[in-house]
Amino acid sequence: MITAFSRTILLYLLIVVGMRLMGKRQIGELEPSELVLTMMISDLASVPMQDFGIPLLAGFIPILTLLALSLFLSQLSLHNLRFRKLMCGSPTILIRNGQIQQSAMRKNRFTLDELLEELREQGYSNLQDIKYAILENSGQLSVFPWTAQQPPTTQQMGLNIQDDVTLPMVLINDGRVITKNLTACGRDIHWLQKQLSQEKISSPQEVFLLTLDEQGSVFCVKKEAAS
Repeated sequence: MITAFSRTILLYLLIVVGMRLMGKRQIGELEPSELVLTMMISDLASVPMQDFGIPLLAGFIPILTLLALSLFLSQLSLHNLRFRKLMCGSPTILIRNGQIQQSAMRKNRFTLDELLEELREQGYSNLQDIKYAILENSGQLSVFPWTAQQPPTTQQMGLNIQDDVTLPMVLINDGRVITKNLTACGRDIHWLQKQLSQEKISSPQEVFLLTLDEQGSVFCVKKEAAS
């Protein structure tokens, strides 16, 4: 029982580290080579967990080999465009200047129903509204409508609006003070205590969320009372 427990934990930690090394991607955004790697690692990890007669090292070595190969191929793809295209492919234009590229759709086995579905999911019900549609390597469809179908920007409308987009920094997360973020904002614990006092809060443990944006605005959400 203890053996099964320990083997499972070790393999789980190894796979988590491996996935972190692969980078931050969702399953739907994986390149074909990355998807194959993920499936192979999952299959290799399941064997030592199910069969205790197989040494744990026999599961570790193939997984580490695949991870090392993945890192090597990733570095090679960064420096060689031809190899990157071979491993990852290249985006395909399915709609060009409002015209459906039927040959490109057949080559990628992308049906008209799938194209219409993707457009509807992005809020476009009429093909005539689309100037370009590009099938990315991840399988996602990037859609670019005609200018007349796009909402006007403030620049196009001749409005002079001050840019007020800011990136809030989380200082308290569910009662825990994020010291690193507090320092990055140029604030200290004394400043934080002062802000809490203004909100009539005695302790960070009473705060669910507290953020500070680039303009110095503080947003605070108190914890709800436990029911």
